[in-house]
Amino acid sequence: MTTNSPQGFGYRARRTFTRLLVFLVILGLGGGVVFLLGQLNSRTFTLVQENGELMVMKGRALPTGAAAYRPGDPRLADAYAPLPLEGQDVTLLTQQKFTDRDDLDRALFPLLETLARPRIASGEPPKVERGLYYLRRAEKLSGITEEQRRSLQSMLTDVAFYQARQKLEDARRLVSEGLAQLKLASETENRHARSANQMLSTVGPAARDLEEALRRAVHTQSGPDNRDNSPVAPAPTPRPVTPASGDTSLQPFPASPTPDAGLTP
Repeated sequence: MTTNSPQGFGYRARRTFTRLLVFLVILGLGGGVVFLLGQLNSRTFTLVQENGELMVMKGRALPTGAAAYRPGDPRLADAYAPLPLEGQDVTLLTQQKFTDRDDLDRALFPLLETLARPRIASGEPPKVERGLYYLRRAEKLSGITEEQRRSLQSMLTDVAFYQARQKLEDARRLVSEGLAQLKLASETENRHARSANQMLSTVGPAARDLEEALRRAVHTQSGPDNRDNSPVAPAPTPRPVTPASGDTSLQPFPASPTPDAGLTP
């Protein structure tokens, strides 16, 4: 009895230690698997349709679960913000998982292109502006393919015309408002009346010609294919500017005399 007792105790101790070691190994492996699954899930992107918008979701650092994707870089916040779908069917997109952001970008680009292209081609300023919104978001997708970049550049080239037309219209409106404000200042008894008259005398005719040229460029020559081919109405003759307080020195410059002016027939 005394001889076998130490051996029996040692055997039980070794068996207990072995079981404990196996349990710890299994526990460590399980924890490692959970950690790896969490890391994999944290790099996974999914898309969810909610309230007519497409939401970009990013996996949590857990084996399952996701939350709305909010990039740390504020410049990317608009690229992955909720996207208005405007009736587009995104069922196939919502059924996919993307293991990195490049895959997500390549999947989002066709949708943005579908939303942008018809609005840009419409030629209607509100729709073109809406199309530009989608193009700006597409520009921020860094993971798109070369073919998608060429398509994006093509759309940006197409929209350059509409942007130029809008800038010309803005310039025409600013010139018109500037002339109107100068005229108001020149007709009012204030310390700026003389300066306003001088400015009108100097730039008034040229500014009116510029305004009319911009009006024709924006509203006539830039029409859809200029299909009407209707004759352009002549520009209205600018009215002379009447200086304040009867100061004849501020009258508009007279027209240049003709070569025969002052000759007796």
